Amino acid sequence: MGNLHSVQTSFARLDQPLEMVHGPDNLESCDALILPGVGAFDPAMAQLAQTGLIPHLQQWHAEAKPLLGICLGLQLLFERSEEGRRPGLGLLKGHVRRLPGDAGERIPHMGWAPLQVSHPCPLLGHDEREEWMYFVHSYAAAPEQPEVLAASAPFGRGQATAMVWSGRLGACQFHPEKSGDAGQRLLQRWLQWLERSAPCQA
Repeated sequence: MGNLHSVQTSFARLDQPLEMVHGPDNLESCDALILPGVGAFDPAMAQLAQTGLIPHLQQWHAEAKPLLGICLGLQLLFERSEEGRRPGLGLLKGHVRRLPGDAGERIPHMGWAPLQVSHPCPLLGHDEREEWMYFVHSYAAAPEQPEVLAASAPFGRGQATAMVWSGRLGACQFHPEKSGDAGQRLLQRWLQWLERSAPCQA
Protein backbone atom coordinates (compact mmCIF):
# COMPACT_ATOMS: atom_id res chain seq x y z
CA MET A 1 0.00 0.00 0.00
CA GLY A 2 1.76 3.11 -1.19
CA ASN A 3 5.40 3.75 -0.52
CA LEU A 4 7.08 0.64 -1.91
CA HIS A 5 9.28 2.50 -4.39
CA SER A 6 10.67 4.94 -1.83
CA VAL A 7 11.49 2.08 0.54
CA GLN A 8 13.25 0.19 -2.25
CA THR A 9 15.24 3.32 -3.13
CA SER A 10 16.36 3.79 0.48
CA PHE A 11 17.63 0.22 0.73
CA ALA A 12 19.30 0.50 -2.68
CA ARG A 13 21.36 3.37 -1.25
CA LEU A 14 22.51 0.90 1.41
CA ASP A 15 23.43 -1.69 -1.26
CA GLN A 16 20.66 -3.97 -0.07
CA PRO A 17 18.28 -5.12 -2.84
CA LEU A 18 14.71 -6.03 -1.92
CA GLU A 19 12.44 -8.65 -3.41
CA MET A 20 8.75 -7.84 -3.84
CA VAL A 21 6.38 -10.25 -2.08
CA HIS A 22 3.17 -10.77 -4.03
CA GLY A 23 1.99 -13.93 -2.29
CA PRO A 24 2.96 -16.78 0.03
CA ASP A 25 5.24 -18.43 -2.54
CA ASN A 26 7.58 -15.42 -2.49
CA LEU A 27 8.29 -15.88 1.23
CA GLU A 28 10.47 -18.96 0.71
CA SER A 29 13.45 -16.91 -0.45
CA CYS A 30 13.12 -14.21 2.25
CA ASP A 31 15.30 -13.85 5.33
CA ALA A 32 13.44 -10.83 6.71
CA LEU A 33 10.29 -8.92 5.79
CA ILE A 34 9.43 -5.23 5.50
CA LEU A 35 5.76 -4.24 5.73
CA PRO A 36 5.44 -0.64 4.54
CA GLY A 37 2.23 1.23 3.95
CA VAL A 38 0.36 4.49 3.61
CA GLY A 39 -3.39 5.02 3.51
CA ALA A 40 -6.25 3.52 5.50
CA PHE A 41 -6.34 0.47 7.77
CA ASP A 42 -9.23 -1.52 6.25
CA PRO A 43 -8.14 -1.28 2.58
CA ALA A 44 -4.63 -2.38 3.60
CA MET A 45 -5.94 -5.40 5.50
CA ALA A 46 -8.24 -6.21 2.57
CA GLN A 47 -5.25 -6.10 0.23
CA LEU A 48 -3.29 -8.45 2.49
CA ALA A 49 -6.28 -10.80 2.67
CA GLN A 50 -6.52 -10.82 -1.12
CA THR A 51 -2.89 -11.92 -1.44
CA GLY A 52 -3.41 -14.74 1.06
CA LEU A 53 -0.53 -13.45 3.17
CA ILE A 54 -2.24 -12.87 6.52
CA PRO A 55 -1.84 -16.37 8.03
CA HIS A 56 1.69 -16.57 6.64
CA LEU A 57 2.65 -13.26 8.25
CA GLN A 58 1.23 -14.49 11.54
CA GLN A 59 3.19 -17.73 11.21
CA TRP A 60 6.32 -15.75 10.28
CA HIS A 61 6.03 -13.87 13.56
CA ALA A 62 5.24 -17.05 15.52
CA GLU A 63 8.52 -18.49 14.22
CA ALA A 64 10.39 -15.38 15.44
CA LYS A 65 11.53 -14.31 12.00
CA PRO A 66 12.49 -10.63 11.51
CA LEU A 67 9.84 -8.18 10.35
CA LEU A 68 10.00 -4.39 10.07
CA GLY A 69 6.79 -2.36 9.78
CA ILE A 70 6.74 1.21 8.44
CA CYS A 71 3.98 3.81 9.01
CA LEU A 72 0.66 2.04 8.31
CA GLY A 73 2.70 -1.17 8.52
CA LEU A 74 3.14 -0.50 12.25
CA GLN A 75 -0.60 -0.04 12.78
CA LEU A 76 -1.45 -3.28 10.96
CA LEU A 77 0.59 -5.25 13.52
CA PHE A 78 -2.01 -4.54 16.22
CA GLU A 79 -5.36 -6.18 16.90
CA ARG A 80 -7.66 -3.46 15.59
CA SER A 81 -7.95 0.22 14.69
CA GLU A 82 -10.50 2.93 15.31
CA GLU A 83 -10.07 3.79 11.63
CA GLY A 84 -11.83 0.63 10.43
CA ARG A 85 -13.71 -2.54 11.27
CA ARG A 86 -11.39 -5.26 10.01
CA PRO A 87 -9.16 -7.05 12.53
CA GLY A 88 -5.46 -6.34 12.28
CA LEU A 89 -2.70 -8.93 12.13
CA GLY A 90 -2.73 -9.24 15.92
CA LEU A 91 1.02 -9.70 16.22
CA LEU A 92 1.06 -7.14 19.04
CA LYS A 93 -1.59 -6.66 21.73
CA GLY A 94 -3.36 -3.32 21.69
CA HIS A 95 -5.19 -1.16 19.21
CA VAL A 96 -4.79 1.96 17.11
CA ARG A 97 -6.48 5.22 18.12
CA ARG A 98 -7.18 8.45 16.29
CA LEU A 99 -4.89 11.25 17.41
CA PRO A 100 -6.76 13.58 19.81
CA GLY A 101 -8.40 16.52 18.12
CA ASP A 102 -8.14 18.74 21.20
CA ALA A 103 -4.33 18.62 21.47
CA GLY A 104 -3.77 21.91 19.69
CA GLU A 105 -2.13 20.10 16.77
CA ARG A 106 -3.08 19.73 13.14
CA ILE A 107 -4.39 16.34 12.02
CA PRO A 108 -2.91 14.63 10.15
CA HIS A 109 0.25 15.08 12.17
CA MET A 110 2.68 16.00 9.43
CA GLY A 111 6.31 17.04 9.74
CA TRP A 112 9.47 16.45 11.72
CA ALA A 113 9.50 15.41 15.38
CA PRO A 114 12.18 14.13 17.78
CA LEU A 115 12.20 10.57 19.05
CA GLN A 116 11.90 10.18 22.80
CA VAL A 117 13.30 6.78 23.73
CA SER A 118 11.38 4.54 26.15
CA HIS A 119 13.24 1.24 25.71
CA PRO A 120 16.44 0.50 23.75
CA CYS A 121 16.06 -1.57 20.60
CA PRO A 122 18.20 -2.43 17.55
CA LEU A 123 16.66 0.42 15.53
CA LEU A 124 17.97 3.05 17.93
CA GLY A 125 21.54 4.33 18.20
CA HIS A 126 23.62 4.08 21.36
CA ASP A 127 24.93 7.65 21.26
CA GLU A 128 23.31 10.72 22.79
CA ARG A 129 22.14 12.14 19.47
CA GLU A 130 18.47 13.16 19.35
CA GLU A 131 17.04 11.81 16.13
CA TRP A 132 14.32 13.72 14.28
CA MET A 133 12.05 11.75 11.95
CA TYR A 134 9.37 12.66 9.41
CA PHE A 135 5.74 11.77 10.32
CA VAL A 136 2.50 11.75 8.34
CA HIS A 137 -0.36 10.11 10.28
CA SER A 138 -3.76 10.64 11.85
CA TYR A 139 -3.75 7.51 14.03
CA ALA A 140 -1.27 6.09 16.54
CA ALA A 141 -0.88 2.72 18.20
CA ALA A 142 -1.69 2.17 21.87
CA PRO A 143 0.32 -0.93 22.87
CA GLU A 144 -1.22 -2.97 25.67
CA GLN A 145 2.22 -3.99 26.94
CA PRO A 146 4.36 -0.99 27.98
CA GLU A 147 7.64 -2.77 27.23
CA VAL A 148 6.70 -2.92 23.53
CA LEU A 149 6.90 0.88 23.25
CA ALA A 150 10.45 1.71 22.13
CA ALA A 151 10.04 5.43 21.37
CA SER A 152 7.43 8.19 21.30
CA ALA A 153 7.11 11.58 19.62
CA PRO A 154 5.56 14.70 21.15
CA PHE A 155 2.01 15.49 20.08
CA GLY A 156 0.34 18.43 21.77
CA ARG A 157 0.69 18.04 25.53
CA GLY A 158 1.15 14.30 25.21
CA GLN A 159 3.00 11.63 23.28
CA ALA A 160 2.26 9.45 20.27
CA THR A 161 3.76 6.04 19.64
CA ALA A 162 6.69 6.40 17.24
CA MET A 163 8.37 3.00 17.43
CA VAL A 164 7.62 -0.47 18.79
CA TRP A 165 9.83 -3.51 19.26
CA SER A 166 9.13 -7.04 20.51
CA GLY A 167 11.43 -10.01 20.00
CA ARG A 168 12.42 -9.79 16.34
CA LEU A 169 9.46 -7.64 15.36
CA GLY A 170 9.98 -3.89 15.04
CA ALA A 171 8.10 -1.01 13.48
CA CYS A 172 8.13 2.77 13.18
CA GLN A 173 5.19 5.13 12.70
CA PHE A 174 7.37 7.67 10.93
CA HIS A 175 8.87 7.28 7.45
CA PRO A 176 12.59 6.43 7.69
CA GLU A 177 12.76 6.49 3.89
CA LYS A 178 11.73 10.17 4.01
CA SER A 179 13.76 11.13 7.09
CA GLY A 180 17.08 11.96 5.45
CA ASP A 181 20.30 10.86 7.12
CA ALA A 182 18.55 9.94 10.38
CA GLY A 183 16.24 7.55 8.56
CA GLN A 184 19.11 6.01 6.61
CA ARG A 185 21.01 5.42 9.85
CA LEU A 186 17.99 3.63 11.31
CA LEU A 187 17.63 1.35 8.29
CA GLN A 188 21.37 0.68 8.34
CA ARG A 189 21.16 -0.33 12.01
CA TRP A 190 18.37 -2.77 11.16
CA LEU A 191 20.47 -4.35 8.42
CA GLN A 192 23.46 -4.60 10.74
CA TRP A 193 21.27 -6.20 13.40
CA LEU A 194 20.06 -8.75 10.83
CA GLU A 195 23.67 -9.63 10.00
CA ARG A 196 24.56 -10.11 13.68
CA SER A 197 21.32 -11.83 14.64
CA ALA A 198 21.16 -15.58 15.13
CA PRO A 199 19.66 -17.61 12.25
CA CYS A 200 15.88 -17.84 12.19
CA GLN A 201 14.46 -20.95 13.82
CA ALA A 202 10.92 -22.26 13.67
